[in-house]
Amino acid sequence: MTRLSDIIEKFIKDLLSDNKESELTIQRNELANYFSCAPSQINYVLTTRFTTDRGYYIESRRGGGGYIIIKRIEHSAGKTLLDLITEKVGDNITYDRAVQIIEGLYESGIITGREADIMKIAINDRTLNIYENRNNLRADILKAMSMVICHK
Repeated sequence: MTRLSDIIEKFIKDLLSDNKESELTIQRNELANYFSCAPSQINYVLTTRFTTDRGYYIESRRGGGGYIIIKRIEHSAGKTLLDLITEKVGDNITYDRAVQIIEGLYESGIITGREADIMKIAINDRTLNIYENRNNLRADILKAMSMVICHK
């Protein structure tokens, strides 16, 4: 059974892909009414599924019914994808944050589903369980994999 959060996420992503521009403006209350849920459920989806790690930027406006602008982050001309990933990863990264970056790469079509799965296995806690500084090693592995991906 699909969770409501998954359904809302898919709905928003479908709206974004149908939209010719790289941004979408929605009203939180209207979306909550559409899905018969609390506006906090919409907030939860936006804050957990549409993060910068996944390639999104959210602007929220209060008043006048309140609305949300969801923007797909386009890579700037000054920074390469590898620079952005390296900056986001830093010297250490948790598994959950790393997975968000990997899923962002997958959703952007930069990597395949199989490549995403391989990357997740390579950096999971079970694979890295014998290392004391797992988050540091995970960051190094993720940056190295990203380097290979970006220079295909």
